Amino acid sequence: MSFNTRLTAAGAIALGLIATPVLAQDAGTVRAAEQVRDQALQSNIALDYVTQVTTRFGARPAGSPSEQAAADWAADYMRAHGFQNVRIEQFPLVGWERGEESAELLGARPQKLVAAALGHSVATPANGIEAEIVFFDGLDALLAAPVGSLNGKIAVVDGGQMVRMQDGSGYGPLSRLRGVGPTEAAKRGALAFVMRSAGSDEHRMPHTGTTRYVEGKVPLPAFALSAPDADQIARLIRMGETVRLRLKSTARTYQTHSQNVIGDIVGATRPEEVIVLGSHMDSWDLGTGAIDDAAGGAITLAAAKLIAEQGRPARTVRVVLYGSEEVAQPTDTGNGGGAYLRNIGASGVEKHIIAGESDFGADRVYALGLPPGAQNSDFARIAARVLRPLGVLPSPEPELHGGVDIGPLAGAGVPVFGLAQDGTRYFDLHHTADDTLDKIDPAQMTQNVAAWAALVRLIADSDVDFRVLRSAATQARP
Repeated sequence: MSFNTRLTAAGAIALGLIATPVLAQDAGTVRAAEQVRDQALQSNIALDYVTQVTTRFGARPAGSPSEQAAADWAADYMRAHGFQNVRIEQFPLVGWERGEESAELLGARPQKLVAAALGHSVATPANGIEAEIVFFDGLDALLAAPVGSLNGKIAVVDGGQMVRMQDGSGYGPLSRLRGVGPTEAAKRGALAFVMRSAGSDEHRMPHTGTTRYVEGKVPLPAFALSAPDADQIARLIRMGETVRLRLKSTARTYQTHSQNVIGDIVGATRPEEVIVLGSHMDSWDLGTGAIDDAAGGAITLAAAKLIAEQGRPARTVRVVLYGSEEVAQPTDTGNGGGAYLRNIGASGVEKHIIAGESDFGADRVYALGLPPGAQNSDFARIAARVLRPLGVLPSPEPELHGGVDIGPLAGAGVPVFGLAQDGTRYFDLHHTADDTLDKIDPAQMTQNVAAWAALVRLIADSDVDFRVLRSAATQARP
């Protein structure tokens, strides 16, 4: 059966569901979702957006001039493509610049290593840090070391190579190591912290990423090693060698601002009811942030534009390009998601029907997650019919928290949905110099746009109140 034949067949099945009234999912609503899905497969602006933002501005570290310039450009891009109420909302930020960095093995057989400072880590002294390492085979081993045991040493923690998984679940343990490792090493007297990169690749290319503040700063210089270099140190340790490192970094922090870029497709009959589609504008500085996360902005912008071209939806569809998703801050209010929540206030939260976030690259969507109470609803069954021709199946698990950007909304009680993307190769590229435009598969990104456009059209024109469904499901729990 051809792809177009499958679409036609699925459409007939979906329309067959409407023999009796099902909420507000009448035949016209379903047909509109199918039509916008099919139109997305023919033409959309996603590749244009991601090409322009990564080519014009390159890397967009949070609070940097490039992130700020990209935000101004994106606001104009929204206006040019029919978005209304376009605005930029700034918030203060501690920015970070990498500067110059190096890592090398010392001794009778010196070797250069490939390493990257972790985001917001502090600089070394001008002449660098030279010290013997203490090697740990994971975070638990570091935590078991007594206070004072690392005085004058460099802590090197090898949490093992990340397991490549479709859902990205192998990332969590290494992300935790990156977050708490520098602090725990500092508690034990270490001069610096080094870890195996949080990535699933074997390339000689380190993965950066943020770590945590303690009392307003990251407590010591912290680095990630490429996988082959982490292997090199592990082999030396197994051979019984004493390993000494020299580390240098000129990283610095500075006061700046980031911003959220917001644009609406204003609803025709229920404009006060808002659906948020989120992604983030900032990126790490090693690549150009195509996969993480210009692709997410491209997908959500393209989906919203297609919906508007088809005719105004009943509810307002809002696209938010969040600033400062990637970095830790001295407080938990220094990112775009927190700033957005503060700006809308409690009364604004009540107007938000549901939110979704695209921040896992551009490879195909394979599963739909809906809020608690909605998974077995008539809406869910119709959405499954509309998305099935794209290869998207219902997830058995409810969507609860969203990502970093919409997490504050979820925490305030706004239901969230998820369109799960294939993350098999995502952590090969994530936070590396290899996060560039050529890694995007245009056909898979187009499938994303089709899924987002169809689902959001269904949500926007339905009478389903996901807040009520979520509340009822929560109250029904034992």
